[in-house]
Amino acid sequence: MKDTLFVNIGRIVGILPQGVRKLCGKDMGKVETLDNAYLLVKRGKIASFGPMSDVDEQNSRAVFLKKNDAESIQVVDLSGKMLLPAFCDAHTHIVYAGDRQQEFVDKINGLSYEEIAKRGGGILNSADLLHSTSEDELFRQASGRLEEMISQGTLTMEIKSGYGLRTEDELKMLRVIRRLKEKYPVTIKSTFLGAHAVGREYAGRQDEYVDLVCNEMIPAVASGNLADFVDVFCDEGFFTVEQTDRILKAGMKYGMRPKIHANELAVSGGVQVGVKYNAVSVDHLERTTDVEMEVLRNSDTMPLMLPGASFFLGMPYGRAKDYVRAGLPVALASDCNPGSSPSCDMRFVMALGCIKMRLTPEESFNACTINAACAMGCEDVAGSVTVGKKAAFIVTNKVMELGFIPYFHHTPFIDRVFA
Repeated sequence: MKDTLFVNIGRIVGILPQGVRKLCGKDMGKVETLDNAYLLVKRGKIASFGPMSDVDEQNSRAVFLKKNDAESIQVVDLSGKMLLPAFCDAHTHIVYAGDRQQEFVDKINGLSYEEIAKRGGGILNSADLLHSTSEDELFRQASGRLEEMISQGTLTMEIKSGYGLRTEDELKMLRVIRRLKEKYPVTIKSTFLGAHAVGREYAGRQDEYVDLVCNEMIPAVASGNLADFVDVFCDEGFFTVEQTDRILKAGMKYGMRPKIHANELAVSGGVQVGVKYNAVSVDHLERTTDVEMEVLRNSDTMPLMLPGASFFLGMPYGRAKDYVRAGLPVALASDCNPGSSPSCDMRFVMALGCIKMRLTPEESFNACTINAACAMGCEDVAGSVTVGKKAAFIVTNKVMELGFIPYFHHTPFIDRVFA
């Protein structure tokens, strides 16, 4: 692909200097912009950007192009449209088989997420479907979801296993994630989540299932170099703090950095065990207290909240505004999955951040870009317009205020995406 010079950009949004890993507290309310700009991409990365006056006159443009190897550069005129960094989605489960529409009806009829799980549904139903689905068919279904994410402006994402619950099925999911990485021009991080629930064969023998995760699954995942992170659903009715501690240590032994499902259903202690092992993020946080906020204050772990699950399940929303007021960072993600958040639209996540969590458009935007990139260890390549980062952009259909995106949350705004 040729290097590209984007000219006549109406506004660049989301500019950050090199070296900024995340934004915390009041800084989350700041978004730097540049009007009437150009941006140069070389070898897939942002090489430079600045005012159009640098390249505006024909003689100046010729000199500019000559300095940057004119023959290998294509010029794209954005005709006054807006350019912003693509969304980053740091928590997804898009590799799954079929759907769980019957549980959608069960929820309408009054059953809770916990009640469905106790009846043997939920994650276990997805595991049954996945077991009987071929790897090629699983890849086909996941590809459709990933293409939908790309069309909606998400070009950096984390994808979890966790609907296998058997060693071979977990490996099958992770192989599908690897195939997605190879096929699509996006940044994907993979997470092993064998401890998403206890497999049916181990009902009533949870400690034996933890043995399986630690002694068989994790070594097999590591031998194939299939996962960047190890994750555990540390919550009421799922895995205890002690079991989580053991699984995280087993994954870290093989170079997998922790991520944690924590405090979705109860104040579980998951935040504390995640911080103990320097988890890249602790995810969900629908039910947290000031104690968890203080634990996170003294850590490098990103608080990651999932408002799509709160919306779909009718649960409390994470205390995002309180975190910001306390000087902490916050990231948002879709939690796209068939049971509790069947949407991968990060624009809607940004809107929920504003409407339900009382974040400003600037705070919610930063939570869905630079802080979300940090929540999966991608802040050096994604999440902002910064020289040296990968070229992963949304171009809007017109120049607009940032608040338009969450305010008119289903009005089309994307003209195209560049990856």
